Amino acid sequence: MRHRKNKLTLDRTAKQRVPLMRNLAISLITHERITTTAAKARATKSMVERLVTAAKPKTLHARRQVMAALNNAKAADKLIMTLGPRYAKRQSGYLRSIKVGFRSGDGAEKVLLEFITE
Repeated sequence: MRHRKNKLTLDRTAKQRVPLMRNLAISLITHERITTTAAKARATKSMVERLVTAAKPKTLHARRQVMAALNNAKAADKLIMTLGPRYAKRQSGYLRSIKVGFRSGDGAEKVLLEFITE
């Protein structure tokens, strides 16, 4: 049965998928915008939005949760010091994805994933 199996696997094993998602999230947090495929953007968007929500309170527990997910001190600091307070009044919907065309090699749909500026 496939009950409650709704995560995006991206046709990768967990050993491949977890570092991929971590690297995409770190790049998105440090640069505040990335261009990637539509499937990777959907998966990254849900992960990063959870991290921004977790980083809103400036507590040690929030920092440890973010560090456990990202394993990058620079990205965790930016998330807690700048992005968390920026979206303090917003409940959700911190990211937007804009379709930018198709990749020339395999025709995959490309998406610009960026943080919303208020």
